Amino acid sequence: MKKMKNIVLIVALLAFSFGNAQAFEGKGDQKFQVGANIQDYATGINVSFDHGLGENISVGVSSSYALGGSSWIEDLDFGDRFDLKARFNANLGNVINLDENFDFYPGLNLSLKNFGGHLGARYFFSPGFGVFTEANFPLAKYDKDSIDIHNQFTLNLGMTFNL
Repeated sequence: MKKMKNIVLIVALLAFSFGNAQAFEGKGDQKFQVGANIQDYATGINVSFDHGLGENISVGVSSSYALGGSSWIEDLDFGDRFDLKARFNANLGNVINLDENFDFYPGLNLSLKNFGGHLGARYFFSPGFGVFTEANFPLAKYDKDSIDIHNQFTLNLGMTFNL
């Protein structure tokens, strides 16, 4: 019986948390994300920060670092493993009438390695914490002949926080 009470309490707390979360609040809203960066040649970490400029527009920065993967990855230096991006998002959760806890955002990014796009989604379980996923793809590479692990489709999965 005690175990059942604990389960009911946890479910009630989660339901309360779901009801009070909001994915994107517009101007001044700030999000920090950290997660795994998954790609064909390497797996690494990704961090990003977004700042709301208007009701549905945000800008920010994103960085990824490849930790390891294919056998030739060990020969790469810091510059090969690291990428930094300026990003622009169109936060469409409220435009397409999604749940207020859910944000869907396509965007563009300009990085040290390429010009590309991304498509992401965030879901907040509470006012400060949620999960995200983001697909990134290059549209134009700066150097076609370079062996660059950041010039391919990547998937980011992780946690997101309201600041």
